[in-house]
Amino acid sequence: QVQVVESGGGLVQAGGSLRLSCAGSGRTYAVGWFRQAPGKEREVVAAINRSTGYTHYADSVKGRFSVSRDNAKNTVYLQMNSLKPEDTAVYFCAAVRAGLGFPPTVENGYDYWGQGTQVNVSS
Repeated sequence: QVQVVESGGGLVQAGGSLRLSCAGSGRTYAVGWFRQAPGKEREVVAAINRSTGYTHYADSVKGRFSVSRDNAKNTVYLQMNSLKPEDTAVYFCAAVRAGLGFPPTVENGYDYWGQGTQVNVSS
């Protein structure tokens, strides 16, 4: 059984930075970060293949967000810089055990989900 737990959310002013962590148990092939703002559908933010380091970013966060992994700690990070009010959302970490190549970029590509962590960006 795989479990993932997010941490690191909070309140930050526009232009600021936050780093989210996704701590996992069990062996996984890829980890994705998703977010859901009030009244909106959940969307992918970034994803990473934990073996190769292949990454994917949503267009809205390219150049501002960076996903990385520390396999020794079984943890994936989402570094968020130059935050904007429109980045306000609940951020979810998700993991999938098996796969090849680039990480999944859709919700149904992942089997295990965390409970989410709130990120609020004030203007």
